Amino acid sequence: MTFASSLQPKIPRVGFISLGCPKATVDSERILTHLRAEGYLISSSYADSDLVVVNTCGFIDSAIAESLETIGEALAENGKVVVTGCLGAKGDIIRQIHPKVLAVTGPQATEEVMEAIHHHLPKPHDPYLDLVPPQGIRLTPKHYAYLKISEGCNHRCTFCIIPSMRGNLVSRPVGEVLQEAQNLADAGVKELLVISQDTSAYGVDIKYRTGFWQGRPVRTRITELAQVLGELGIWIRLHYVYPYPHVDELIPLMAEGRLLPYLDIPFQHANARILKSMKRPANSENVLARIKHWRAICPEITLRSTFIVGFPGETEQAFEELLAFLEQAQLDRVGAFTYSPVEGAAANALPDPIPPELQQERLARLMQLQEEISRERLAGKLGQTLRVLVDAVDENGAIGRSSADAPEIDGLVYIDSDLPLKAGDWVDVRITRTDTHDLWATLV
Repeated sequence: MTFASSLQPKIPRVGFISLGCPKATVDSERILTHLRAEGYLISSSYADSDLVVVNTCGFIDSAIAESLETIGEALAENGKVVVTGCLGAKGDIIRQIHPKVLAVTGPQATEEVMEAIHHHLPKPHDPYLDLVPPQGIRLTPKHYAYLKISEGCNHRCTFCIIPSMRGNLVSRPVGEVLQEAQNLADAGVKELLVISQDTSAYGVDIKYRTGFWQGRPVRTRITELAQVLGELGIWIRLHYVYPYPHVDELIPLMAEGRLLPYLDIPFQHANARILKSMKRPANSENVLARIKHWRAICPEITLRSTFIVGFPGETEQAFEELLAFLEQAQLDRVGAFTYSPVEGAAANALPDPIPPELQQERLARLMQLQEEISRERLAGKLGQTLRVLVDAVDENGAIGRSSADAPEIDGLVYIDSDLPLKAGDWVDVRITRTDTHDLWATLV
């Protein structure tokens, strides 16, 4: 028996490196799902891999540099590398710097990646290994997962090249999305993070066509999708929500507890002239009024946004207007970064670029203000009882997140507990201490 088993063909092992945003993570999960469905093994080291796939990011210069460095490392350590992802859409750059890569594809290219792997690493068929669970292969912990509802984007923001790499908006069939969500919930996922390039535009490309799931009609539209997702009995968190008027329809669902009271809306700036240069909605007064309205309906709502500092043409007055907006909006979570020219972006041709040292000075001022706002808002939670999802457990207790905290980008809740908690548990805690970003708590 031992001799016979040694004659069985070696099962090919594929190493996988996933860079970039959650949308890229979902692309990686799809490729990994196909690999496991076909019986390939996934390796966590260069040495044990017969081939390495690198899913790249190509959005800003630092991401491009990281992707190129990672490709170089994979070539040096392994030698057989397939490149995919957003930087792959700029295949010439990769080929010029790393001519030894086996293949280069763009984003959303599962079939092309699999073809390259089949060509360079053929797999012997084994019917006992060619199996995959219904929820697919995930890179996230077992208790949360990303749910991508569409690809591409119809907007042409001048600082962004995503549409040139990922194309126009293509919404997934609503029945397919809901079945994936059900499979994930059935597999023990406690939190779904709904993502896309433009989540609130879901269904625009197919005129909100009615689809079907489990025999019931469901419109391909974010409100109707959210209503059904809210029936799964798990946390539903919305990301990358462009501030269309119909976003207002989601707030009552949050107040009813069907969605997490959390909205991730990238406002990007507050000055009308800068927003117009960015080709973004340009009415900060209307935004402030909507924020006030949302909080009136759902007082516990958490608002997260991102902003670009030092965009071409940003005067001191325009920047001060952004600071004033933050003072008035009192957003809970804010991410900010300095404008960086991206090859192919229309904003590169705009006049009056901001010197890097002034960009950094403005970024520091903005983040100092936001830290003060965040510290004050979190201090208001002292003594409150919150529901928390446990992410990890160590010798000091447990680490979790409240409804206000998306994984990897927001704060944490540190739980003092002697009970045997585990990742994926929901627990109720009382907040005992706060700081700029995080909370400390004890079990109720």
